[in-house]
Amino acid sequence: QVQLVESGGGLVQAGGSLRVSCVASRNILSFNTMGWYRQTPGKQRELVAVIDSGARTNYEDSVKGRFTISRDSAKNSVYLQMNSLKPEDTAVYYCNAVSSGFPRASYWGQGTQVTVSS
Repeated sequence: QVQLVESGGGLVQAGGSLRVSCVASRNILSFNTMGWYRQTPGKQRELVAVIDSGARTNYEDSVKGRFTISRDSAKNSVYLQMNSLKPEDTAVYYCNAVSSGFPRASYWGQGTQVTVSS
């Protein structure tokens, strides 16, 4: 069973920066994709950023130019650097990993709270 452990959430003022981290229990290069999602109460979980096995990245429109997803395979870690934070970025941020091969398996971390004050 794969475990994903997030850290780095917290409270920050609007315009500030925060980096959240996700450590996987196995080699992250074995996954097809790894990504960050976020969720606020009463809303569906939404994709924020994703990085695939070839290090290609994709971002939700509202975070383009402000957030950067990266990885360090030596540390089995994926990061989300968040700059120019806005109050609407407030959410629980979840790390996700999707396995290679079929059938695909999707794994989730426990989430980390990010709160941006105005």
